[in-house]
Amino acid sequence: MKTLLPSPALAIVGRHNSGKTTLIEALIAQLCARGIDVGSIKHHSHVGFDIDVPGKDSYRHRAAGANEVIIASPDQMAQIKTLDHEIECADLVARMPGHDIVLVEGYRKSGLPTIEIMRAGNTADEQVAAAFLECAKAGEPLNSDFVQRARWQAAYDPSDDRVAKMPHAKTVAVVSDIPAAQEAAELYDIPFFALDDIGGLCDFVQQRFIRPRVTVAIQAGGESKRMGRSKATVPFGGRPLIARMVERVAPVADEILITTNEPENLQFLFEEYPGLPLRMEQDKLDYRGALPGFLTAFETATTPYIAMVACDMVFVSAKLIAAECAELSLSQADCVVPVNKHGFEPFHAVYAREACLPAIRARVGKGEMRAQAFLSDVTVCEFPQARVLSAEPMGGCFINVNTPEELAAIEERFI
Repeated sequence: MKTLLPSPALAIVGRHNSGKTTLIEALIAQLCARGIDVGSIKHHSHVGFDIDVPGKDSYRHRAAGANEVIIASPDQMAQIKTLDHEIECADLVARMPGHDIVLVEGYRKSGLPTIEIMRAGNTADEQVAAAFLECAKAGEPLNSDFVQRARWQAAYDPSDDRVAKMPHAKTVAVVSDIPAAQEAAELYDIPFFALDDIGGLCDFVQQRFIRPRVTVAIQAGGESKRMGRSKATVPFGGRPLIARMVERVAPVADEILITTNEPENLQFLFEEYPGLPLRMEQDKLDYRGALPGFLTAFETATTPYIAMVACDMVFVSAKLIAAECAELSLSQADCVVPVNKHGFEPFHAVYAREACLPAIRARVGKGEMRAQAFLSDVTVCEFPQARVLSAEPMGGCFINVNTPEELAAIEERFI
């Protein structure tokens, strides 16, 4: 099933002959050896460069006038398209969802976090390292003024565009064997790595930039008194409602966790979805409630992020979950929670497990039952209605059904 989770991206930048390709190749190899799914993008700045090979059938198709060609085999595919303008790096990354990380060679001006490489013996790198250190000693900030100061101080030819290829505010690490580059990085408090310290650089990338795995926890342990039967197995569109939920969240789930007090009645899901990372957990407590259900999910999930939804949210949105996961990673908050005029929507929110679990345990220990009870104890990144609708223009994400009449009305209107 195609994933909707956006891939985080990190650029490796430097001047010509800095060793960008060698570094990114080594980094990809070691990350992949650690079980990390890596995508990559290579920027080529020269117009007229052809990635197809003359003489091949695909090249002949394009030579004959085809604007776009796809080459497909059982295990690989490639797309070659004629462009009338250069595609932005962010758009390229957006076309590559589902990777743990996308490593980009080049695209210094993309706005991505960047790792700067400088190599001794490369004249341009040595000049940049000297200017980098001079600016660091002068206390110049890592911004456009820094580049301008380097232009003035480094005695460059103004027509030489290498002067613009300097570390900047998005620089997150420096890789070099030039002492001046190391000293400057230390003054700016930027992590520094030797050229041959691929393991250390890989650790840094893994800790800071790899996409956190996501569990989508479907809470299906409610009493369903008003429905008169289990909401999980009530028919909706001719199928059990829980099956609809599983299918809707699967594109963003590294793990689908169903918390339930009736696991024996939901075993059919394993037969229906043998390829999905699906499992069930019996409610940890002998009484039911929203927050006790959270506790079960947070104590048994195996990933850093948890998206909580209820089994009766008939229009749960994978796109909204993906947007919230991206925001949680960017904000470094403890959770991202939709908010509207009625307040927080703790269901259909995304949480950092490690940060939120202690608060949930404490509130459950005090007898709290409401899902939002612990939010005052953690750092919340609010996700306003405008952003909800931007992620999921169809809306309706928070609609839930509690009675047969409500279920029938929604089914008649939308299904």
